[in-house]
Amino acid sequence: MRRVLTLSTAAAAVAAVAVLCVAFTAGVAAAPDAGAVPAASGTGPTAPGGVPSASADECSPGDGPDLVGCWNGTHYEESVDFAETDGLNESQLSALTDLTMARVEHVRQRPFREDVPVETVTRSEYANDTASGNGSEAFRRWNDQVWEALFVVGDDTNANDEIDSVFGGAVSGFYSPSQDRIVIVVPDGESPDIDPSTLAHELLHAMQDQYHDLTDPRYVGATQDGDLAVDGIVEGEAVHVEERYAARCADNWTCAEPPESDGGGGGGADFNFGILQTVLQPYGDGALYVRELRDEGGWAAVNATMNDPPASTAEVIHRNPDYEEGNLTFEDAATGGWETYPDQGVDGAETAGEASMFVMFWYQSLEYRYAVLEPDSTVQQNVQIHLDTEAQLDSRAVYNYAHPVTDGWAGDELYPYRNGDRDGYVWATEWQTDEDAAAFRDAYVRMLTAHGESDYADGTVYEIGEESDFPGAYGVERDGTSVTITHAPSPEGVLELRPDADLALPDADGTDGADGSDGDDGADGSNGDDGNSSDDGDDTDGADGSDGGNGSEDTNDSTPGFGVAAALAALVAALGLAARRAA
Repeated sequence: MRRVLTLSTAAAAVAAVAVLCVAFTAGVAAAPDAGAVPAASGTGPTAPGGVPSASADECSPGDGPDLVGCWNGTHYEESVDFAETDGLNESQLSALTDLTMARVEHVRQRPFREDVPVETVTRSEYANDTASGNGSEAFRRWNDQVWEALFVVGDDTNANDEIDSVFGGAVSGFYSPSQDRIVIVVPDGESPDIDPSTLAHELLHAMQDQYHDLTDPRYVGATQDGDLAVDGIVEGEAVHVEERYAARCADNWTCAEPPESDGGGGGGADFNFGILQTVLQPYGDGALYVRELRDEGGWAAVNATMNDPPASTAEVIHRNPDYEEGNLTFEDAATGGWETYPDQGVDGAETAGEASMFVMFWYQSLEYRYAVLEPDSTVQQNVQIHLDTEAQLDSRAVYNYAHPVTDGWAGDELYPYRNGDRDGYVWATEWQTDEDAAAFRDAYVRMLTAHGESDYADGTVYEIGEESDFPGAYGVERDGTSVTITHAPSPEGVLELRPDADLALPDADGTDGADGSDGDDGADGSNGDDGNSSDDGDDTDGADGSDGGNGSEDTNDSTPGFGVAAALAALVAALGLAARRAA
């Protein structure tokens, strides 16, 4: 994933942005996955699109791309015979690289085409190299609005600083397609001590680059959702190979023990988990997608998907290459001096996508203890929605990003605006059905009222006070399968951004300025979906009960909620963040 995490940079920035791979340290004792490779003796069956491995007798010095499972005379069944307790010297690193390349070839059933240099840099050198890489002031201001719209980074917090807090001190290595090399980040003053899974993961990226050219624009999405989707196959394949590699280490390969993690130099509690869990989506869902592709069509199916990467996270979440998006139209009608950022994103717009929208709602439970996704459940149960999955991986945690509130995503365009020192945005979303749109709208209203202090009135601009992380005014409109959200510092600003919106200003005391029928008609017109009793009931439930921070949350769920946060913090402390960089 790109280090800047814009939720998007233009495709033209492909040569300048860092792409991150978030990899949990893979233990050598991991159990084999369902598609584990055969025992090391012999070549074993070869999947469609794969090449059988050479025997040890066929492997000799000088052998390179002609044989699979043999690199520079090192056969995949061999083992390293040096201790790593004090780190690796140059010759040991070279030997480990040759062995790992041979093993990656065997697991992937495809030869490398050329050597892959592996170099090391100290953490301070890496930090200096990547400092101040967050773009122009216009980009940073635009990006702040994107993350604020997702209710992940608050109004008084810099999104780029939050992104750096996730990645800045925790990167363990990266592959650079433009330089054809792997760089491993090591602690200052220490010799390299390399996690074999990190090396295998990055070598797989090098192999992808040799066959598919990762500098090609198709491997950098024009939006955040596009980037996460592409990473679903790029990182998904790397994790899948890492899974099978770890399974062999647990079975009958002799593998170096991974180094003890120092937590990347940062405290886990300082991480923004909303950003982190957004970035993690391709590595779990992507690996499961690749496993499914390989089970159904062998490596040939994986190759075909690499050549035509997924276009949305919805495609990866639901493992559906034919996932259809709707027709979304948006016209800028803002008045009063409001302007978009035409040079940022795609003509000023970002696409958040299904994965980011799910995290938006889930994060309210983890960070603020608001039950938004399922208001009739406890906060702890809402947190568990993301943590409980049926499908599992052996080398890392897998998270759930599917929920009825966001499953019906069919497209979105998020336009940050500026007006002097004022900021705002208009977020146009499209859904598969009217019911999907209503589910999203209701959850969004629950989120607003959880952060606010008053009930929500249909057809009226809603205000959140300055004490919240997300203060200001919000307009929510639904018309059939479309939901449009508008935010500005004041209610008047909302109507400047959306002058044609059928929204009433709140009274001076913050209550509805229009009667109920006007509000219902303004929100949905003839279809009346927002005016029915079930929608009103959902909004009422969202305004009080589990969303309002009342007694049941403060007593029953305070300890479990913090326990989950602590567990995630400990999980992050064990993370190794590797990067696939275009620079």
